[in-house]
Amino acid sequence: MAKHGKNFRAAAEKIDRSELYTPLAAVKLVKEVAPAKFDETVEAHFRLGIDTRKADQNIRGSISLPHGTGKTVRVAVFAEGAKADEAREAGADIVGSDELIADIQKGEINFDAAIATPNMMAKVGRIGKILGPRGLMPNPKLGTVTMDVAKMVGELKAGRVEYRADRYGICHVPVGKVSFDDEKLVENYAALYTEILRVKPSSAKGKYVKSISISSTMGPGVKVDPAVQRDFMAE
Repeated sequence: MAKHGKNFRAAAEKIDRSELYTPLAAVKLVKEVAPAKFDETVEAHFRLGIDTRKADQNIRGSISLPHGTGKTVRVAVFAEGAKADEAREAGADIVGSDELIADIQKGEINFDAAIATPNMMAKVGRIGKILGPRGLMPNPKLGTVTMDVAKMVGELKAGRVEYRADRYGICHVPVGKVSFDDEKLVENYAALYTEILRVKPSSAKGKYVKSISISSTMGPGVKVDPAVQRDFMAE
């Protein structure tokens, strides 16, 4: 069992481990007990009743949060010609083709998200083993393989997040920063939870959302009542 510092332990003592908090109460508590001196990220953790060994129960997608994540996202775009110009005009940080692929093969990965036009995917596939494990591989299911590069650059910059269940059936997704207003964090959480409910696999048996918790980067988790699926601002 990992040993936690006194700030973490002091924060944990303020949380009733047996209580399921409303989203608003949970957000307030997470902000109150966040122990670090920096602006911590707030993450939501959804433990789902899915069998990740079954392909149709692999929960994965992306959503644009109403208030973004508070993180500056560096976006790379694999494109050529007019689409490359479009990406630059939309605010992409890195745009390229063969030269960008060569840089990545050398280990130069200076971006947080990647987009590719469909005609570039044969080339991008050559660096799949590098980008894949980092979660940076453009994916048609996530909308990051697209001809509408400007739209996707805008969405990623504005706070589009990816959600993906790990092998234990848990999705860990950022919903903002400790510095966000309570209401903005709750609205981001509400948008994400509504999306998680929307993508429930039809083949999933039993209880779908087993538990939810919210925590800051360095803080303890606060359990959220999964039954609150509307009226997210209720006390």
